[in-house]
Amino acid sequence: QVQLVESGGGLVQAGGSLRLSCAASGRTFSSYAMGWFRQAPGKEREFVAAISWSGASTSYRDSVKGRFTISRDNAKNTVSLQMNSLKPDDTAVYYCAADLRWNIIVVQYTAKYWGQGTQVTVSS
Repeated sequence: QVQLVESGGGLVQAGGSLRLSCAASGRTFSSYAMGWFRQAPGKEREFVAAISWSGASTSYRDSVKGRFTISRDNAKNTVSLQMNSLKPDDTAVYYCAADLRWNIIVVQYTAKYWGQGTQVTVSS
C-alpha cells in the first residue's frame, strides 16, 4: 500500500514556474515507478511525466518536454515536478501516481495508487 500526498500547486502567471512535490508513505517507495498526470476541466486525464524506480529513466508528454523536469529522492520518499515556462494550457489538477510496473504508467497511462491532486492555475 502506498499513500501519496501532493503539494506545491497554486496560481502563477504565464511564463512563471512552480514546483510540485509528492510525499509517499511506505517502506517500498524505491520499488515504484512514479508519474504525474493532470486533468483540466471538461477534459480527460492525461499523462505528464514519469520516472523509473531508480531515476535512470524518465518520460514526458511532448507538450511539456524542455519545460518540465521530474525527479525523485528515494531517501526522502518524494517525487517532484519542476514546471518552468508555464502556459495557460497547463492549467489543471495535477496528480501524483505510483505503480510497480513502468509500462503501466508510460504505456497504459494509468497507475495503481493516486494522490488527491493539487490545483495549478496559469493566468495569461
